[in-house]
Order: sequence, then C-alpha cells, then structure tokens
Amino acid sequence: MSNETLTLFELNAFVREVVEGHLDEPCWVTGELSDVSTPAFGGHFYGELVQKDEGGDRIVARARITCWARNYNILRLRFQKESGETLRKGLQVRLQVKVSFHEQYGYSLNILDIDSTYTLGDLAKRRREILLQLERDGILHDNQTLSLPRLFRRIAVISSATAAGYGDFCHQLEQNVYGFHFDVQLFPAVMQGEQVPSSIIAALETISSCSDESGGGVPFDIVVIIRGGGASSDLSDYDNYELAACIAQYPLPVLTGIGHERDETVIDFVAHTRVKTPTAAAAFLIEHQAQEAALLDDLYLRITRLAQERIQHECQRLERLRMVLPLLFTNIGQSHHNTLQLLCQRLTLVSTRCIEQEKHRLELMKQRIESLDPKLLLRRGYSITTCKGKLVRSAEGLQKGDVLHTYTEYGTIKSIVDT
Repeated sequence: MSNETLTLFELNAFVREVVEGHLDEPCWVTGELSDVSTPAFGGHFYGELVQKDEGGDRIVARARITCWARNYNILRLRFQKESGETLRKGLQVRLQVKVSFHEQYGYSLNILDIDSTYTLGDLAKRRREILLQLERDGILHDNQTLSLPRLFRRIAVISSATAAGYGDFCHQLEQNVYGFHFDVQLFPAVMQGEQVPSSIIAALETISSCSDESGGGVPFDIVVIIRGGGASSDLSDYDNYELAACIAQYPLPVLTGIGHERDETVIDFVAHTRVKTPTAAAAFLIEHQAQEAALLDDLYLRITRLAQERIQHECQRLERLRMVLPLLFTNIGQSHHNTLQLLCQRLTLVSTRCIEQEKHRLELMKQRIESLDPKLLLRRGYSITTCKGKLVRSAEGLQKGDVLHTYTEYGTIKSIVDT
C-alpha cells in the first residue's frame, strides 16, 4: 500500500476501517471541556475535549466530541442533578465515548455516558488545593478575625443590579419588624460565568477606594456578596484563588449569601460569615442589629435602675445632712465666735503696743527736728547770711553788687558787696 496512490477519501475510509475495527467497544476517557457549544432545548451537543500538560499551560492532545440530542438531554439533567454542574468550558470530565472516524468530518468522540463523581472529585480537589494554598499563605482566616461593628450604619452590596436576590435582600431590610434603618449602596458585578472573579474583585477595589466625609477611611461597616436566583452549577466560578485571597485580606468583614444550600465555595470558607441566601444575609444583619438593640435596652434599664438607686441614696444622705447641719452650724458658729474674740483680744493688745511704740518714735523725731531749728542758732548769737536765696558759706563766688541778707536773733541786715 505504500507505493499505491490513494485519494483523500480512500485514505480516510481506510482509517475509518482501522478505527472501527480496533475500537469498536466504548471506552472511558478523561479530559477538560473546551469550546463547548451549549445547544438549545432538543439540540445536539458539540465541543472539544483537551488534555493539558502538568503545568496546565499547554494542550498536549485534543479531540472533537459530540452528543446526540436524545442522549444529551438525559445525560445533562442527570449530571447537573448529581454534580450541581453543567457541561461547560474548563470542566474536568470522565466520559464514556465511542470512537468514530468519518471520511468528511474526521476523528470524533461520541459521548455515551458521563461520570459525575469524577467531576465532583476534581472540583473538590481543586477547592482543597486553593484552601491549602490560602492556609500556606497564612491568610485563610484573616477576614474572620475582624470584629463586627456594634451597629451597621452603611452596607456595601456586591450583586447584579437586576438580580431577584438583590431585590429580596433590600426588601427584607426595609420591611424589618424592628424599624431599623440601613443605608445600602450597590456595587454592581457579574455574578455568573467566567467574569465572576475579576468583576467581584473590581467591585471590592471600588469599595476600598471610597472614603467617608471625614476622610477617616472606608465609610462602610460590612460588605455583602449576594447572588441568588442563579444555578448551582455556577458555584465553581467562586472557587478562585485571586478572589478568595482578596476577600480573606479585605479590611472590612465580608458576608456571603450566594444562594446555595448544599456546598460551600472557597469564598465561603474565607468570608467572615457565610449564609445560604440573600434573604438570610438580610436576616443576619437585622438579627445582629436586634441583638445590639436588646443590649442597649438592657443597658438603658440597668443605668436607669442604678440612677434611681443612686438618687434615692443621695436623698437619704441629704436628709441626714439636713438633720445634722443645724447642730454642726451651731457648733461651728460658736467655735468661730470664740476664735474671733480671741483674735480681737490679740489684735487689741498688739495694736496698743504698736501705737505706744509709734508715739515714742514720733516724740524722738520731734525733739530732733526742734533741735535743728535755725532760731535756736540765732538765739545763741549766730547769724545766717543768704544770697539769692542760697546760704553763703564763704566769700568765694560772690560778685560786686550782690545783695546779702544776714539774719540775726533780733532782725535782718541787708548789705551789698562792694569789692
């Protein structure tokens, strides 16, 4: 056959005979779904099965896969019920296939059955690997160590704006039986599909970039991530290391309620608190607020009771003082009266002594002043000469024509300097 020239159809027909001759029995094969085309109801399923290297970067094998409509609808419902997943791109699967080769369409695998336990095992393995990596990084429980605020003032919600779950969440908060008021701000994000991680991370970053009016940091008390209304098959979109690491290290407590009952996603493990549904998230916030309100009510009653007891105690003390004070004032008044009398006696004695001392000092000063009176000098025969109102002590300094006045005991002599 090596020397024979064949048409392409003849070659493909030969390959078909070989394949069907040696692979006539179904076999099980594992791989990753790629380029999946989800059919409308009643349509056929088409896609590609690939195998990547250990690093997960390079495709080392690929094959076209098909599943005819009648069989696909049965397998799809069963697989989704057992695994909670849909046949989508990136999913690891174990398929029972019948190998076929068509002269025109080439090599393909026709799906006969799907092993849902294999996919569940792979998803669980992937989840465990992410959680182990978070634990190795030392951030797995970081968000859970944050303290919830005593009261929730503002709540940042990450959800789809059109999601029924978001509406249920807001309605639950607004209609709470306690009449609590919550300030809710929505940060829209894609909540289903491959864009879930990047979209939620972007919303978290937007929340972090907000600042309160006082400039003191993020003006929110808690972040709530809610989905609601989505298929449980989309849970694997939340099993993402980057998203989980972002939530684990987030500076605000994160509450998740992404609408699933049976399984926890990776972000549920790292969030501060996990609840099942958006309405359960609202109920958690209301209950937390109610507990704090009950605590405040209890504190109010305790403070009121203690204040009343203190007022009663003080009233009794004042009554005792009212009875004792007159006697105290009488004793104190008598004591002060005695003290004042004693002080008066002392002041009288001291003032008398001071007056006598001052009288004696004044008498001595009078005698000294009298002894210095110029009249006494004149009586003794002395005289006093002045010139221009100043005493003349010598002839030096006098000039011709100066008028001198000489005072004696019995009169004043006026003279004029001649030389």
